[in-house]
Amino acid sequence: MPIRPILRHPDPLLRRKAEPVSDFGPGLAALATDLTETMIEAGGVGITAPHVGVSSRLVVLKLGDGPVEVFVNPEITETSDETVTRDEGSVSMPGVIDAVTRPARIRLSWQDLDGTRHEAEAEGWRATCLLHEIDQLDGIFWLQRLSRLRRDKVVRRFEKIRRLGGEA
Repeated sequence: MPIRPILRHPDPLLRRKAEPVSDFGPGLAALATDLTETMIEAGGVGITAPHVGVSSRLVVLKLGDGPVEVFVNPEITETSDETVTRDEGSVSMPGVIDAVTRPARIRLSWQDLDGTRHEAEAEGWRATCLLHEIDQLDGIFWLQRLSRLRRDKVVRRFEKIRRLGGEA
């Protein structure tokens, strides 16, 4: 399957809410495979269909040596009051990261590539990644979780990387 071009910040498609998936045919599995290969090539741990310009509620994660996980139509159903702050970034803004505070634990529901519904809890890095990617599906780019001052600094760093001919 092909590696797809990744939209770069500030592409307006990254701020658009993705549409629910209703067709669980072979095209969805092909898109998940494309996303997996694109994410790995980009050095990411998570990617969504909107990152490649497709308005579908589809997330792919691969954390460390763990398996590739695919989440179709994921929804956060519960979050903990306890929070954690971790560095985050995006395949749409390579080369920059900043600290984002999010709930430490979540409960979520999703469908798999066959349409079967699942529920589970997640904590730690996995919870952070799922929250980050589901935000993306909701049109919330990770920068929106930063203060205005920190967001401006990250954007300036990213623009400098782009000017100097970095990955962006």
